[in-house]
Amino acid sequence: MTSPNPWKSVPDAPVASSWSGRTDGAVLVTETGKPDRVVIAGGSDGTAAGARADTASYDSGTETWTALAKLTTARRAHSTTALTGGQVLVIGGIAGGGQFPAAGLPTAELYNPASSKWEPVVNQMAGPRWGHSAVLLSNGKVLVTGGSTTRTGNSEQALNRVELFDPVEKTWTTKKPMLDARTGHAALRLPNGHVLVVGGAVPIRQDQEAALAYCEVYNPDADTWTATTGVLGEPRAQHQATLVGGKVLVTGGTAPGMRPDGGFDPFSRATAELFDPTGGTWTPVAQPMPGGRAAHRAIAVSGNRVLIIGGTGGARGDTGYAKALLFNLATGAWGDGGIPEQARWDLGAVALADGKRVVVTGGVVRAGLTAATPGTAELTAVTEVCTVDGP
Repeated sequence: MTSPNPWKSVPDAPVASSWSGRTDGAVLVTETGKPDRVVIAGGSDGTAAGARADTASYDSGTETWTALAKLTTARRAHSTTALTGGQVLVIGGIAGGGQFPAAGLPTAELYNPASSKWEPVVNQMAGPRWGHSAVLLSNGKVLVTGGSTTRTGNSEQALNRVELFDPVEKTWTTKKPMLDARTGHAALRLPNGHVLVVGGAVPIRQDQEAALAYCEVYNPDADTWTATTGVLGEPRAQHQATLVGGKVLVTGGTAPGMRPDGGFDPFSRATAELFDPTGGTWTPVAQPMPGGRAAHRAIAVSGNRVLIIGGTGGARGDTGYAKALLFNLATGAWGDGGIPEQARWDLGAVALADGKRVVVTGGVVRAGLTAATPGTAELTAVTEVCTVDGP
């Protein structure tokens, strides 16, 4: 790092929100001749029933926030994807309300920078979903995979359904389903244009999910899914998957619960694994993280490194982690990532185009028994920028 602590506070976001999914938080918007922007949309208000419609944009040049027009529908557990020309696409999610099963959304909306408004997409998905992934493909279309939907009047189910959104035609096309239904998974585009889907979970009762170790790769040209040669060494949900140096680093995940020996593990996973797209295999990182993390963020930065931010370590009564980590792909070691002003989890985080600055905003500070009001998570609007050293 360039200084004892590389974190710098900037003005707070207009509204405090949190984002529990892998693709619903902050996104980077780049336009030629303009400073990078970070856009946030929707999210949770900290209650079990509340979804936000607020959206905002952070200007990396002036280091200031601007409130944008509100979403036409408040939503959380959705996906947010930056498109070309300053457009931002929001898909699905939960509209709010504390009922179970949740009232999912089959709708999407686009932010139009010309009108400075969110415009509903007239065509809808094949059905509602939340907790899904959305990946921008090389051809500019968006691949939407999995997620959750209503199974019966008192249960949910994970989806294997796959749909492709065309931002030009504003149409949906059904694609080959995944090999495995999953929700809360991680998905990312590989250097060859294929999409890797990692882990996730399936509901097994109203208040419990089982994490998955299965992973698969989508070929958009052939519209086919292929299981990876190996599987994750450990099932993972609420984990992160980050492309770094041509490989994929998978970190952390929620507490596994019951162990094979009959004991109970209340702590988040500290292990990490690397996926090699050329061989389709998984290799454990020899050195685990110094402490398990779930609901954290792992952001690729310059020098083939990954900045690990926030997260939680326990299954109940969570508080956010303060200390950040810096993973070095070349050495496989975890270094010091500095100490942000605000400890948090379920946050928004994104690297700017230079690969040296990471903008972090929002998230949960305390929840469960650690929060002042039971049933209401304490959120933050604090925004910080971490500047890493090196090339």
